[in-house]
Amino acid sequence: MPDHAHTTPFVEIDRADWAELAPNTELPLTPTEIVELRGLGDRLDLREVTEVYLPLSRLINLYAVGARRLHGETSRFLGRDSPSTPFVIGVAGSVAVGKSTSARLLRELLSRWEDTPRVELVTTDGFLLPNAELERRGLMQRKGFPESYDRRALLRFVTKVKSGAEEVRAPFYSHLSYDIVSDAEIVVRRPDILIVEGLNVLQPPSNGHGLAVSDLFDFTVYVDARTMDIAKWYEERFLKLQEGAFANPQSYFHRFANLTREEAISTAADIWKSINEPNLVQNVLPTRSRADLVLRKSADHTVSSVLLRKL
Repeated sequence: MPDHAHTTPFVEIDRADWAELAPNTELPLTPTEIVELRGLGDRLDLREVTEVYLPLSRLINLYAVGARRLHGETSRFLGRDSPSTPFVIGVAGSVAVGKSTSARLLRELLSRWEDTPRVELVTTDGFLLPNAELERRGLMQRKGFPESYDRRALLRFVTKVKSGAEEVRAPFYSHLSYDIVSDAEIVVRRPDILIVEGLNVLQPPSNGHGLAVSDLFDFTVYVDARTMDIAKWYEERFLKLQEGAFANPQSYFHRFANLTREEAISTAADIWKSINEPNLVQNVLPTRSRADLVLRKSADHTVSSVLLRKL
């Protein structure tokens, strides 16, 4: 009887082998641009971008061009002349794992390929319920969990983009006020590629039926790391925010600005253990197997291997 213990839908590619897939072209980003794209705590550098993200951007570009070609051939087969629709990418992963940096970097790299010059990025933060509504529902301590989002609004947004609408609007979220800004919005106008980044973008349909936003994605990426490493990165990021953004009197987290280092570490650990880790374990991590590609990170925040779904 064959051993199915190690059966997997993915092929794992070591960092060194993946790096060899880098296109033979000059990196289209400058060191300054890379620093500007880097999130707090990320150790993103020229080598990481060249060896990991440049090959990834080329692979996704190939998928996007292939989808456009398939659309054209299908239209000819059906005898209909219909314009192609945006290629939609989902980027998921835990708080503090670096998914936002990965999404921003992919946006910049993909827009440098001549086949996909118009790339937009939207985060699911804009689809969080307003704080007042979260308070009303008793969900403030579960912010970031699936039930804290307006999932219908997110689904409508991506559906409109995917259907080829000329202009689609999304709510704007302020990390300073930690809330939706009622008089601001993000406008997306028929991009070649739309990247949707968020904790729970790979969630299956609620109650196992209906349509989920993940059903509308053409390619999906999950940024992965050991839970203990992510917890450490979260603590490090919290300390850096305490020295920076939290010092702003307008910040929702200004109350943490004057904590001692020991108090800040304890507070970060409490938030991680009570909110972020349970959400990761219960909701985010179980969606990893649904991704088309997994970026697996080591303790130093660099990508050590890539898992690509078998075709």
